[in-house]
Amino acid sequence: MALIAFPRSFPLSYSLIISKGEVISKIKQGFGDDRMPKFHMGFMHKRNYLRLKNLSFQSYGTTPWLRRCNHSTDAPALTIFEKTDFLREKKILPHAEPPSMKDVDLLYDFFYQSHKLAVLTGAGISTESGIPDYRSPNGAYSSGFKPITHQEFVRSNRARKRYWARSYAGWRRFNAAQPSAAHRSIASLEKAGRIHFMITQNVDRLHHRAGSAPLELHGTVYSVVCLNCGTAIDRSLFQDEVKVLNPKWAEAIESLEHGNPGSEKSFGMKLRPDADVEIDEKFWEDNFDVPCCNKCNGLLKPDVVFFGDNVPKDRATEAMNAAKGCDSFLVLGSSLMTFSAFRLARAAFDSGASIAIVNVGKTRADDFVPLRINARVGEVLPRVIEVGCLTIPST
Repeated sequence: MALIAFPRSFPLSYSLIISKGEVISKIKQGFGDDRMPKFHMGFMHKRNYLRLKNLSFQSYGTTPWLRRCNHSTDAPALTIFEKTDFLREKKILPHAEPPSMKDVDLLYDFFYQSHKLAVLTGAGISTESGIPDYRSPNGAYSSGFKPITHQEFVRSNRARKRYWARSYAGWRRFNAAQPSAAHRSIASLEKAGRIHFMITQNVDRLHHRAGSAPLELHGTVYSVVCLNCGTAIDRSLFQDEVKVLNPKWAEAIESLEHGNPGSEKSFGMKLRPDADVEIDEKFWEDNFDVPCCNKCNGLLKPDVVFFGDNVPKDRATEAMNAAKGCDSFLVLGSSLMTFSAFRLARAAFDSGASIAIVNVGKTRADDFVPLRINARVGEVLPRVIEVGCLTIPST
């Protein structure tokens, strides 16, 4: 079932009494005869929505006759289903029912009533960009994956080799990921002044590509830091250094992506359904060299908070101040299972803020959060934006 949400500035008569023939006529003007959506069964209305049953679009785009209000964000006036079939087939995107009209209404009201909103995002919004999470039913944990810990990385040369070999091999695909509808909608809400402060647990910089500038609670893989002297370098430069030390690996990765996966030529690498890379131990253990710091020969590590490590104090303090100082706290795509994230939601709640969660599956805060929406962020936020004019809140 598809949902078309009309802006509240859209003429009320169209929102409530538009006929099926008029809907088809108007959409036809926007798409053209050759890209006309197919309608089956009937439709029903409620408030500002027109719900069409079993509506399947043959193309994606924005229909010009659905106008935005003057205070609208940059999101499209009409949001069509994202192309998620591929991600579902690859078991990256967890199953979730489409958000209901009630869900959209409740979340819209949450935004509308917020004046100093803090937002915390997690891995759930990046699954919509093809980056797997850990804890969803199809997440990395479900396949037996165990993330490296800080202690393991620091103490074991073998563990570091394994980490960097896999990370180097998978970087091109990871770096090619693009912001999802969730990232773009959040950026639009920021531009509209609806988000006062934003925190992300994600290390993939997709928020930045969408136009946001969140506090990166757990750091980012786009920076590599020396554990001895603290020198930081861009990840692209590190990739180049790895390539110089391991010239055969570039050829192996090309072989992996263009045929012969698992062969000797591809160093035994295989792409897994969740986009991770399997590498035969004999290749990375004997044939992979890791660069050292160019200034002090110290160990290089991605500038992220591994499991078992602590969030830097200044970063943790900034996030906590935002949580305690907001009047509303919204969690998007996070199960809050890591304590560094859960404590922020708890602090906001204890400070009297209104709290809501949009996530697929259970979260650690379900027992005290009154508004829980079990849906993908990229399916509900664009619809919230187009329900009406989310103007800049008064202070």
